[in-house]
Amino acid sequence: MVLVGCVTCIHVATQGRPRARDLGIQPGAGSPGTLNAITDVAGVRVGHTTLVAGDTVRTGVTAILPHAGNLFRQKVAGAVFVGNAFGKLAGSTQVQELGTIESPIVLTNTLAVGVAVDAVVRWTLAQPGNENVRSVNALVGETNDGGLNDIRGLHVTREHVTSAITSAREGTVEEGAVGAGTGTVAFGWKGGIGTSSRRVRQQNDEWTVGVLVQSNFGGRLTIAGVPVWKELTPPSAAAKNAANLERGTANPEPRTSHAERRTPNADGSCMIVVATDAPLDARNLERLAARAIFALARTGSTYSNGSGDFAIAFSTHSSLRVTTTDGPQPRTVLPTDSVSGLFEAVLDATEEAIYNSLLRATDTTGSGRTVRAIPIEPLAALLRKYGR
Repeated sequence: MVLVGCVTCIHVATQGRPRARDLGIQPGAGSPGTLNAITDVAGVRVGHTTLVAGDTVRTGVTAILPHAGNLFRQKVAGAVFVGNAFGKLAGSTQVQELGTIESPIVLTNTLAVGVAVDAVVRWTLAQPGNENVRSVNALVGETNDGGLNDIRGLHVTREHVTSAITSAREGTVEEGAVGAGTGTVAFGWKGGIGTSSRRVRQQNDEWTVGVLVQSNFGGRLTIAGVPVWKELTPPSAAAKNAANLERGTANPEPRTSHAERRTPNADGSCMIVVATDAPLDARNLERLAARAIFALARTGSTYSNGSGDFAIAFSTHSSLRVTTTDGPQPRTVLPTDSVSGLFEAVLDATEEAIYNSLLRATDTTGSGRTVRAIPIEPLAALLRKYGR
């Protein structure tokens, strides 16, 4: 991860925060991969650039690369599903039309989409073998982090985007208030980047589904079926937030009055990236992406008018790569009747990735506002109360 500005304290604090499974939260019956991350899909890499500077810059970039080769010359099968189009997903129309992804997938803030597209195009053109490329479909998504970040300052640069791409690695994915999740808010708590995975056994084959989310949406937070919103809510007003800071309170009060148990601002957005090594064509990848959007309902999303909910799905299966080879190419494609297990896997992994984005986040202050990370001990007590 590339760190910009004074971010050491954030990086260290994140290490003490649990993931969902540390609290016994295990959505579904399936098993995760070794890392329980999108990088459990072989070849997938993730990189972050985190921008934290002064009192107002709280933003960043997250890049997901489907494989380590030349993505333009070795396009992967891909699809997009739009739950609610109040947002910007540059490059989505070509993905829908051709069923392929030919660039890194980049997530950032709303007003940085343009500069991110520019950076992805320039990076792609500079790759060896692309000297004669004349068209690049950069795939860039966003959520609006303007509540904590000086979004109008346009602080994300081409260099920040390129750094996220070039720093992308296999292995453990850092979660919480990092990269494109640095300034996001979910259910009134600090949101961010979260990831999870599931393994799916089908006869003699085993496939992996991995999910990464950028959570910045709202509704009534529900975790493992527990109505968290009823008993554990973030400060509902700036005055209460300021009072907590004045008293040095580490977390908001775990209980609120009935009047305060209202839905936090449900506007925002959620970007979801789904990777699988299963041989799914574009049509079934779109269906897989749809299930990722459906999974938001498990966490309490109310899919508000102002929430842009998008999912991108791709397959890394080598037989589905689209190259410049002329003539017919052999393909391996999983039959439609064999995709249900993958659908279940993406539902469970997306749900868990959302929880991880909240649990791994840390208290963040920016632009005169403090957004608290969900307090772990009160949450654990609440889960025990409901037998979870």
